[in-house]
Amino acid sequence: MCGIVGYLGEKNIKEILLNGLKELEYRGYDSAGIAVLNNGNFSLFKAVGKLINLEEKTKEFSTEGFSIGIGHTRWATHGKPTELNAHPHIAEESYVVHNGIIENYAQIKKELENDGVKFLSQTDTEVIVHLFEKNLHTLKDPFKAFEKTINTIEGAYAILLVTKSKDDTIFFAKNGSPLLIGTEGDDKFFASSDTPIIGLAKEVYYFDDGEYGYVNKESIKIFDKDGNEKTPTFKELSTNKLSAQKDGYRFFMEKEIYEQTTVIADTLLGRVTDKEIIFDELDPSLFDGINEIKLCACGTSYHAALSASYLFERYAKIKTSVEIASELRYRDAILTPDTLFVVISQSGETADTLETLKMAKKAGLKSLAICNVDNSSMVRLADSTILTRAGVEKGVASTKAFATQVSVFWMLSLYLAQQRSTLSLEEIQEQITLLREVPKVVKVDETLHERIKRLSKRYLHGHGFFFIGRDIFFPLALEGALKLKEISYLHAEGYPAGEMKHGPIALADPELFTIALLPEHLLFDKTKSNIEELSARDSTICVVSSQNFDKADDFIHINQQKHYMLEFFEMMVALQLLSLEISIRLGNDVDMPRNLAKSVTVE
Repeated sequence: MCGIVGYLGEKNIKEILLNGLKELEYRGYDSAGIAVLNNGNFSLFKAVGKLINLEEKTKEFSTEGFSIGIGHTRWATHGKPTELNAHPHIAEESYVVHNGIIENYAQIKKELENDGVKFLSQTDTEVIVHLFEKNLHTLKDPFKAFEKTINTIEGAYAILLVTKSKDDTIFFAKNGSPLLIGTEGDDKFFASSDTPIIGLAKEVYYFDDGEYGYVNKESIKIFDKDGNEKTPTFKELSTNKLSAQKDGYRFFMEKEIYEQTTVIADTLLGRVTDKEIIFDELDPSLFDGINEIKLCACGTSYHAALSASYLFERYAKIKTSVEIASELRYRDAILTPDTLFVVISQSGETADTLETLKMAKKAGLKSLAICNVDNSSMVRLADSTILTRAGVEKGVASTKAFATQVSVFWMLSLYLAQQRSTLSLEEIQEQITLLREVPKVVKVDETLHERIKRLSKRYLHGHGFFFIGRDIFFPLALEGALKLKEISYLHAEGYPAGEMKHGPIALADPELFTIALLPEHLLFDKTKSNIEELSARDSTICVVSSQNFDKADDFIHINQQKHYMLEFFEMMVALQLLSLEISIRLGNDVDMPRNLAKSVTVE
C-alpha cells in the first residue's frame, strides 16, 4: 500500500511532493521521503513515522526555478521501517522510488555486490538504482540504461528514477502496480493514484502494465513492453478528492473488499519464500518455553483469532485458547508464564484489548500484537509485533483487516510448525503454494458480484439469519453474521452447523434465512447433513459452495479450490458482498453504520 508522487516543473516542489504524500496517507505507511534535483544538486530527506516528521526535516528547504522531484510513503516489506530502508534509495548520482516487489532482487544484489557495490538498505528496491548506474556506466545513455534495467528486473513495480546525468528528466516504468501521469501546461505530475494531483493537473493518463519511458519539460515519451513508442490518450481529471479516493466505487467498504487481493499480496511480501515462512520482525526466542498461545480480541478481530486457533492446533500442534477481551478483563483468568499472549486489533487502540495486554504484561507473559497501525498503543506495549499491512480501512465494518489478520495467522501457524517440526518440509512447501494463491482467490469476480447483487433483493425481510459452518468455517459464519448486523441492522447469528439440533433449529421456518457454508474439502458430508436438517424444517437456505446442493433455495457458487483455506477466503468475499448489497438495497450508509465507531477506544 505504498504511495508514489513525482513532479517536474517550476512550482514549489517541496509543497507539491509533501501535499501529495499527505493525500496518500489513507493507504497506510511507516516511513516517507522525498528527493529533489535542482540546479544539478540533489537534496534528500527521509523520516520514520508520520509525515509531520518529514515536514520538520524539510522546514528550511526551498528551491528556485525548474526542479524535478520524487516522493514515497513506505510500508515495510523487505527490511524494517528505518530511515535507511525508506525511499528514495540512492546510488552515486541517481535516486529511485518503487512500489511492488522485485522478485529476482537477491540474484541481482549478489551480482552487484560481486562488482563492489555497497548497499545501504535491506530493501529489494535499492538494486534498481545500482543496476541502473552499472548499465549507465556501460551504455553511456541514461534512457538505454533505464530500459536495460527494466528488462532485467522481474516482479511487480511502479518506478520513478532521476539521475544527475539527465537532470531535466524523470524515468518511469509500470508493471502490476498503479502509476499515472497528470499534466498542466509544462508541469508534469506523477502519482500512484488520482488524489495527490487533483487540483494541480487537468488531464491524466493511466499507464498500462509493461509501459515505461521518460518525461522532460518538452515531451512525454511512452513505450510498450515490446519497446514500441505509444501516443498516450489523456482523460480529464476529476476534481472530487473523496470520489477519487473511492476509485469509482459506491462506498469505501466496496472498494476495500476489492482491495483485498492487493493487501493480502502486500501481507505476504518478504514473508513467504519458496521453502519457508520468514518473520524478520520476530525474535525466534519469543516462542522459547511457550506451551500455550492465548489469543485475545474483540469483534471482527475475535473472529480472526478463532480462525487462528484451528490453524495453530492443526499445523503447529500447540494448545491455543481464544478470549473475548471485555470478558477476560473482569474474570480471574489464570495467566501462566509458559503462555504467549497475542492481541489482535485493526487500530491497536481497542480499549478492552489494550487493557488485557497490560494484564498479561503485569503477569509476566510474553506478548505479541497483530495490528494494522504502526506506533499504536498495542504496538508500543507488546514485546513483538506483526503488522498486517492492510492500509487505512475507512469503512467501519472491517473487511480487508480481517482478511490480512487471517493471512498473518496462517503464515504464523506455519512459522511455528517450522520451529516445532510438526509439519514436514514438503507439507510446508505445499501450504506456501496455497498461500500464494490467496490474492488471486480473493480477487472479486464481477459475475459473482452481479449474482449476489441480484440475489440480495430476496433477503430484505424475515425474522433473522443463521450463518452456519463447521471447523474454521464456524468463525467465518460468525464474521458473516456480524457484517450483516453491522451495516444492514437485520438480526443475524453465527452458529456451528452441528449445534442446530441443540436448540436453534426451533426457530426454523420459511422466514428464517440460513446462509450455509459448505466447503468441499472439510467436513462436507457432516455439514451437508446439518443443512438438510434445516431444509426439512422449511428454512429458506442459501448455500455457499463449489458443490451443487439440490435442497438449497438459493446458491452462491464459488470456484472449485484445491484446499479448504482457499474456499475459506473465497467464501469470505461472498459473505462480504452479500452484506454490502443487502445494506445498499435497504438504503443504509454502508461506510458509517449507526451507533458504531471505527476504533472502540472506550469501554
